[in-house]
Amino acid sequence: MEKVKLGSQGAIVSRMGLGCMGMSEFYGERNDVESAATILRALDLGINLLDTADAYGIGDNEELIGKTIRGRRDEVFLATKFANIRRKDDPTHWSISGKPEYVRSACDASLKRLGVDHIDLYYQHRVDPQTPIEDTVGAMAELVKAGKVKYLGLSEASPATIRRAHKVHPITALQTEYSLWERHAEAAIIPAVRELGIGFVPYSPLGRGFLTGTITKKTDLGDKDARAQRYPRFEGENFEKNQVLVERVRGIAGRKRVTPGQLALAWVLAKGEDLVPIPGTKRRKYLEENAAAAEIKLTPGEIAELEAAVPQNEISGERYAAANMKAIDR
Repeated sequence: MEKVKLGSQGAIVSRMGLGCMGMSEFYGERNDVESAATILRALDLGINLLDTADAYGIGDNEELIGKTIRGRRDEVFLATKFANIRRKDDPTHWSISGKPEYVRSACDASLKRLGVDHIDLYYQHRVDPQTPIEDTVGAMAELVKAGKVKYLGLSEASPATIRRAHKVHPITALQTEYSLWERHAEAAIIPAVRELGIGFVPYSPLGRGFLTGTITKKTDLGDKDARAQRYPRFEGENFEKNQVLVERVRGIAGRKRVTPGQLALAWVLAKGEDLVPIPGTKRRKYLEENAAAAEIKLTPGEIAELEAAVPQNEISGERYAAANMKAIDR
């Protein structure tokens, strides 16, 4: 796997990372054995960027990654996040904090769960509207000085917030949803991070699996899969309307003799070397399929055809439920 610069502060990562959230929560049954095998296979393939957060599995995801990479820590560019507060005794509790004291305690807790002495990239998972971003990033900068963190990142932050944060301490990466069916970042966010020399990490580059073409009916998700409850694009009529778009992608993929998911990833990669997508999976089979997308080259005509096949005004449903959209800094 090719290595590229992430931002302008010296970080070097694989052209594609591995999102680990679904290994512990939200996307159906857990299988820690297969998930661990997938992480190790990613390292074998040269994928070094592993992405987690303290909220995923309420700490379980960090513990899984920590145990799995023990002995191979020097091969990993480890990214985790703080700010979404959840509790084991009440999994439904969800609040946001960017208070300096919380930043420090959250980092120490993540270091302990991960079993490492430093985090390569530490993101604020969601912007806390009650705490000035200068205070939050100031506390994050202290973690860099203490050697607990190497690089700083933000997730789902607006251009104005990014600019304010970057003045306090250089931001290495912004993580925001971006895919063929979610292109809001193109208007102002991507231009802003490019101007500032900040790398862009698209999460859900496969539309939470929808763009793979493997989810053709609701029963494909399973009883323990939260996508139909958390994401309106998987609900009712939205599901059916969005299937039409995926079928168009499938048709183009068939002509190119690749899978729909590979084509969707190749499209993201074609948007620039400063974009490092983190498709998530808990299975080696899909990891290898995703990794192969890095070898697919798209012509300008193919890129235009894909974008015409998935016009943004035909996407049905918001990307998050209303309560979750309120947590997005805009």
